[in-house]
Amino acid sequence: MKMAEGQVNKFSKLHSYFWIYVSCIMSKWLALLLCITSVYHVTCLNNGLALTPPMGWLSWERYRCITDCETYPDDCISEKLYMEMADLLVSEGYKDVGYQYVNIDDCWMSKERDGRGSLVADPERFPHGIKHLADYIHSKGLKMGIYEDFGTKTCGGYPGSKFYLQEDAETFASWGVDMLKLDGCYTNAADYEYGYPIMEFFLNRTGRPMLYSCSWPAYVSNPDYVKIAKYCNIWRNYADIGDSWDSVRGIIDFYGKDKGNFSKVAGPGQFNDPDMIIIGDYGLSYEQQRTQMALWSMMAAPLFMSSNLRKMPQKSKALLQNKRAIAINQDPLGIQGTRIDMIGKNIQVWTKQISPKGKSFAFTFLNTDEGGSPTKISYPLKKLGAIAPAGYNVTEVFSGAFVGMFKPQDSLNVSVDPTGVFFGMAKFLG
Repeated sequence: MKMAEGQVNKFSKLHSYFWIYVSCIMSKWLALLLCITSVYHVTCLNNGLALTPPMGWLSWERYRCITDCETYPDDCISEKLYMEMADLLVSEGYKDVGYQYVNIDDCWMSKERDGRGSLVADPERFPHGIKHLADYIHSKGLKMGIYEDFGTKTCGGYPGSKFYLQEDAETFASWGVDMLKLDGCYTNAADYEYGYPIMEFFLNRTGRPMLYSCSWPAYVSNPDYVKIAKYCNIWRNYADIGDSWDSVRGIIDFYGKDKGNFSKVAGPGQFNDPDMIIIGDYGLSYEQQRTQMALWSMMAAPLFMSSNLRKMPQKSKALLQNKRAIAINQDPLGIQGTRIDMIGKNIQVWTKQISPKGKSFAFTFLNTDEGGSPTKISYPLKKLGAIAPAGYNVTEVFSGAFVGMFKPQDSLNVSVDPTGVFFGMAKFLG
């Protein structure tokens, strides 16, 4: 059967993409040869980014796909929204504590590519184009991220990157993009293990370092995390977060179960992504906001806020900018904290090694009970990872309050509010 010209082009692209992928996996030396194509010497397996979990702001959970700027002038997906959030990251002190990415999500495009096959921003909502927006964000000392999809369409129905991987990677580089979030709607499940590495190849070949966020494991039943970590800086592996305690708790439970030991793959340059921070939105109580900040810090998760920074409650802002929590999240060891124990049905115990390695650790007691009273806990420090006979100086992370000096055989006695946490840090004495 004779194929139409468009079908031939797509077949040719798929054929080329397949051989690029084969070349990258046959030999690490061949992969190195293929990928070193610029003065940046970026390789297939390492772009030098995300040595600690990336931090910033992302539009999706709070603003979704609002495109009606006449009805929702302050909430629609537009250059105005991203410029204002960039301004607020700087003026409200978020940049000073490490938040640096301003990330566009779905629904930023026109519904069709241009005559050359290139992506185009919606001309009414982004009248100056993405390059202009990136330049503005860069002028603030920040970085800009963008969204696309590996499939034929984005999840919101806009043009996807399938059959246009090279073109789109080059377009993003020409615009000054610093991070790409690549979703996985509208494609065959069998294509993920080829498509995501191929896009990583084309991103690196541009010579512009772009942090690569993959949705690959979120779309497959048994992800090969070791393989995914070779090609992606961060990766989504669970459902989208919603603005509710049930959603946050579901993510925490998924990470607590740690199916396949995906926590062991996390480290500098490669992190699991439990999705956005919804602190300051509508769905969480203050205690639950403390819980999300504590657990995302423990899990070495990317910290991407998705909230209205124009109207951030002061207590929520203080959580998001808590330097002790951020330091635990950003610890250079890059170790993902794990759930090590359950006390009854409602108390979870989490620990995370922090610098200096083998001498200090963070820990969290999470109370998932929704009853009216706090729960008192007595827990041996040695079960949290304390081994140094000299003992530890224990503080509460959010307040910085001194709790006491403890030996490994001592027990820590704390009270934890319903759907809340006790977030602690133990520093080696010596």
